[in-house]
Amino acid sequence: MLNSVDADDYMTANPVIFSPETDIYEAIQVLVERRVTGGTVLNAQGEVVGIVSELDCLKAVIQTGYYGEGGGTVADFMFAGNIQFMDDHANIVDAAQKLLASGRRRMPVRKDGKFLGQVSARSLLMAFVAAVNRTGDPGS
Repeated sequence: MLNSVDADDYMTANPVIFSPETDIYEAIQVLVERRVTGGTVLNAQGEVVGIVSELDCLKAVIQTGYYGEGGGTVADFMFAGNIQFMDDHANIVDAAQKLLASGRRRMPVRKDGKFLGQVSARSLLMAFVAAVNRTGDPGS
C-alpha cells in the first residue's frame, strides 16, 4: 500500500521560499509566522540554490548575541552544498528513506530542472496517516 502512494501527492506545492538576498531576520520572521522549520532558496531564474533551516537561522542569532555582529542575508547562512532532490514520483517509503539518508527534514522536488515544491518529513507522515485511515492497516 505505502509503495503505491506517490510522494508528490503530498508534496507542498507552495512551500516557504526565499531569495538568496532575503534578509536573514525577515526569513526568521517568516519561518516563525508560518510555523515551518525551513524553506527553499531560489535564484531569479527559479532554480534551487539552497535550503535554509531553523538551525541555519540560529547561526544568525548566535552572531548577534555573542559577537554583536547581526544581520546578513539568507545566502550567508543557507546550506548550499550538495543539494539533493526528491524524484517527482517517489513513493513515500523511498522518499522517507531518502530524507533519512540525507539527514534533512525536507527536500526540494524538481522536474525538467524546474522547482515544483518540496517533500518534508511532516508531509510524508501525513501521507502515512491518510493511507492508514483509508485502509485501517499500516502494513497493507
